[in-house]
Amino acid sequence: MEQQAIQVIGGGLAGTEAAWQIAQAGVSVVLHEMRPVQMSPAHHTGELAELVCSNSFGALSSDRAAGLLHEELRRLDSIVIAKADNHAVPAGGALAVDRGVFSHDLTETLASHPLIELRRGEVPQIPPDGVVVLTTGPLTSPALATDLQRFTGMDYFSFFDAASPIVVGESINQDIAFMASRYDKGEAAYLNCPMNREEYLRFWQELCQAEKAEVKDFEQETAKFFEGCLPIEEMARRGEDTMRYGPLKPVGLFDSRQGDFRAPENQSKRPYAVVQLRQEDKAGQLWNMVGFQTNLRWGEQKRVFRLIPGLENAEFVRMGVMHRNTFINSPELLYPTLQFKNRPTLLAAGQLMGTEGYTAASAGGWLAGTNAARLVLGLEPITLPPTTMMGALFEFISSASPKHFQPMPPNFGILPPLGVRIKGKKERYGAYRDRALADLQSWRQKCQVSAA
Repeated sequence: MEQQAIQVIGGGLAGTEAAWQIAQAGVSVVLHEMRPVQMSPAHHTGELAELVCSNSFGALSSDRAAGLLHEELRRLDSIVIAKADNHAVPAGGALAVDRGVFSHDLTETLASHPLIELRRGEVPQIPPDGVVVLTTGPLTSPALATDLQRFTGMDYFSFFDAASPIVVGESINQDIAFMASRYDKGEAAYLNCPMNREEYLRFWQELCQAEKAEVKDFEQETAKFFEGCLPIEEMARRGEDTMRYGPLKPVGLFDSRQGDFRAPENQSKRPYAVVQLRQEDKAGQLWNMVGFQTNLRWGEQKRVFRLIPGLENAEFVRMGVMHRNTFINSPELLYPTLQFKNRPTLLAAGQLMGTEGYTAASAGGWLAGTNAARLVLGLEPITLPPTTMMGALFEFISSASPKHFQPMPPNFGILPPLGVRIKGKKERYGAYRDRALADLQSWRQKCQVSAA
């Protein structure tokens, strides 16, 4: 019986990679891309894998998070990374490309593959049967977005990304920060950075004066802030004490090292304000700055947020952002194979499922495309070792807290601990890399998946 072609919806980086992996597995695929029939507010061409922001894929060195992801994809025959390498331009330590040539080459390469059919035009609804891969990205068309919301049956489907910065746990000064939950409710699950009045006022003044990032024309609608999701700098501008009655309120938090603040003799030790950080991953290696969604420039975020006691040497794996976005609540909806739990023949990849960055989108496309082909071929879907950057990233987006889920870029904080303490950051990241690539090699041989 003739195999039914897999449908990939969306011709960005994830969709391009997914379609290529499906075809390379010997399975027919229809790649749907609405451009140029229907353009998005951000794109300028009808080419596949058009890079709408930077032309950089991030750090090139494999002892950096993005660079390790590049190297893993190279070893798995990624078409996107192969073309990026082919069309690289000088960019210091980053992998950057001539974006026009890069996208045109990918378009020509896929269009000429005998098992890939490229169809132009909007797909307004999820195809009801067959194997389907959704890779429509943060600018999913309104009609398809509505249908996806209907399919998931969930209110958590956002066109407004308000993400707080995420800090590496090892970089937090825990001589200052203390573990506690407000009013001792439940297990102590927050790191708390206390401020005295002088420290708070300096932080508040610098925050009010910090430079904001420019909002793109097509994102102007998101500049109308939701009251429940105010940027921290907007909150600060509303008054000196606004943050102290909001996310920085000091009430109900007690540092056991200082004694109970409620006791009369300890009243003077009560913090004037407290910045809370919530555990972001199961291992406690990443911490989210609670209530710190922001539209400040990234350099300003680092400068101002390092004024917070305990965060003076903070390493940020993700900066705070506020912009239009469409992403699903993947921990509720997806397996780490990137299959939907309520329809395993439907898969998702790219920014739609809650990863950030060009390389992460390509990695999701690789796994979703590979598993889509395996489903058609009667093979079991695969996951990657959690010690690899790819495996850790997809484990994170499928197992993070659904209540607080936000898009995540590749970073070493999501990898399992090494088992030995390595003090130097460069040496530690090198050890993560060596383990990841060794485990990928062993896994690849066992699973007999594509290899360079």
